[in-house]
Amino acid sequence: MEPKAPLWVRVQREPDDPADSFTSPTGLAMVKVTPLDALAEPHVVQETGGYNSWPVIQAIGEKLVCVYSRGTAHDISEDVRAVYARTSTDQGKTWTPETAVANTPRYGEVTVGKGLDSTGAMLVWVRRMGGSESFHDLYRTTDGVTFTLVSTPKLAVTPVQITDIFTVPKVGLMALWFAGNYGDDGPSHSWGTLTSSDNGATWKQTTIESQLTKPQWPTEPSAVYLGNGRIFAVGRSEFWNASSTRSQFQMVSSDYGATWTRAQTNIGDVLLSTPSLILDAETGLLSNYYYQRGPGGILRRRVVDPDSVFGNPLQWPASEAVATGSQSTIDAGNVNATAIKSTHYLAFYSGKAPDTAILVSDLPAPTTRNSPPSPSRPGGPRK
Repeated sequence: MEPKAPLWVRVQREPDDPADSFTSPTGLAMVKVTPLDALAEPHVVQETGGYNSWPVIQAIGEKLVCVYSRGTAHDISEDVRAVYARTSTDQGKTWTPETAVANTPRYGEVTVGKGLDSTGAMLVWVRRMGGSESFHDLYRTTDGVTFTLVSTPKLAVTPVQITDIFTVPKVGLMALWFAGNYGDDGPSHSWGTLTSSDNGATWKQTTIESQLTKPQWPTEPSAVYLGNGRIFAVGRSEFWNASSTRSQFQMVSSDYGATWTRAQTNIGDVLLSTPSLILDAETGLLSNYYYQRGPGGILRRRVVDPDSVFGNPLQWPASEAVATGSQSTIDAGNVNATAIKSTHYLAFYSGKAPDTAILVSDLPAPTTRNSPPSPSRPGGPRK
């Protein structure tokens, strides 16, 4: 930091922002600059030539398994796109040789979700696309090397993605899905749950909301079970405009996923930012990881006591930067997180088309929540 360097600050109103309802003039009272240590460099999982992208990461005991997709471009259906895996037993520092998970002729395959079954084996959702056909294949592995196809459920509503799997008592395995078209303003979008009582062999699909417009549509969600029938999920926003409408969604259920309430949060430092949640069993703290795409290219974390925001979606605390990547809007992002003991591991991709890499950052699990939002506005400061 240069102590005498000029610091430029602009204060402006955002009248097009529906949350900008404060009627009094606004001024700047104080600027505080806090030097921070440089962020640790992430470990490289795969950087071979090609568009390595959309990873998921899961701990099987003390082993990390990272599953990802590679093609030639940001294209989910190209025939050359396939799914691969690597494992690590030294906290992500080094990785075993790549093994193929799925490479079906005439289909492009992409990892979209992961989780554990009741035996502790890893489950991976792979979306398989060929022309107008779209399927979701569920694979199982106990070692991160050999993957076996478990099921390809036939669903009444074809999802864009089925996301991470988690366990809900009295229900079994659960995953959230969303359907629609990223390029369509709607109202034609939906989301819901998939549940399985037989470790993924069969699945029951339930639609929670349908006929949503694009600004109402929660995509690529991540969810955790809090206990006492409560489920907590966060979804990404597809809204591009720079206003409070471009904020992550929060979806909660108090009856084991039978009914849900959706609301926008005050998590606004996002741009097509896919969330990944980790609930710490010892501290009860919830970590929300997401990659702020575009200028900055920052992987962020918000840490909260989930009880404090379960019914108060505008009370999320401030974020902290935990890693950085490229500043591309689409050639970086899609973080996916897992934990081994008191360490969190975050897989994401970064680069510039046609070549991107799969990276993993590790950091200690938080022991305290982030700073609370500013009292000047429910949920944080105004723009």
